Amino acid sequence: MASEDKVVVTCALTGVLATRKQCAGIPYTPVEIAEEAKRAFDAGASVVHLHARNDDGTPTFEPRVFAAIKEEIRKRCPIILNFSTGTIGDDVRQQVEIIRTLRPEIAALNMGTMNYAKYSESKKQFVFDMIFPNPYAKILALLEAMNEAGVKPELECFDTGHTAGAKPLIHMGALREPHQYSFIVNVLGGIPPLVESLQLQTKIMPPGSEWEVIGISHGHWRMLAAALVLGGNIRTGLEDHLYLPDGRMARNNGDMVEVAVRLARDTGREPATVQEARAILRLDEVAAGRQAALDVGHATPLHSTEG
Repeated sequence: MASEDKVVVTCALTGVLATRKQCAGIPYTPVEIAEEAKRAFDAGASVVHLHARNDDGTPTFEPRVFAAIKEEIRKRCPIILNFSTGTIGDDVRQQVEIIRTLRPEIAALNMGTMNYAKYSESKKQFVFDMIFPNPYAKILALLEAMNEAGVKPELECFDTGHTAGAKPLIHMGALREPHQYSFIVNVLGGIPPLVESLQLQTKIMPPGSEWEVIGISHGHWRMLAAALVLGGNIRTGLEDHLYLPDGRMARNNGDMVEVAVRLARDTGREPATVQEARAILRLDEVAAGRQAALDVGHATPLHSTEG
């Protein structure tokens, strides 16, 4: 099979919003999250996107919890780790510590400020309504840590302005090749879940960039199908959607990945293995670039061990 027919399947295991009251399969503890990562890996995912939770299900950015999650996953499978850095606060010291000490292969980097809301048509009111602030100072603080640690930024873009807004970072040398974009659709305040949305986003991103779609809630499966046809990568998992295409609630993340893998194969594409995903996303180039910078004194040596 040609390399362009390979697709990187990412699974977002838990997120920060959904609880077990909504879906019994949502994992909370590091062991539970690691078990879900293994299910996703066995079903065909090559990357997991990770948030951390306290044991009661509330979100946390405690570095020790992320360290425990990484340790538990590594006991079970070699899947590529993508850590979330998204926070509504301005203080990103915990996120920076996580990046520098744990050094996941990838870290998500939110690329712009937006209204972030959910509206209930039946109740005619907002379920939640917040601002998700991501000014350039915050982005650059996270990006600097990623560059120093040899962690590849995954650019999370909820709208076209977020994608276009990466250009100054590229120009100033803070955002380096190879570029990897995630286009989130169907979040109120962001771009709608349309094929045309993906087509526009891929025209704005730099040529040759890798990209995936993140389809939130209803329309999830249709947007994955659209991305597969357009040549993109795909993300599924209980962070993004709780239901299978037939309307049944997923039991776990493995259920979601199984459908995504079947959808990929039905469109003539084959899920990439971990090794193939590393090559597609050019992860080894990112690590090599950091080492080259260290060799010429352009980066600060890290005191953590390689993960």
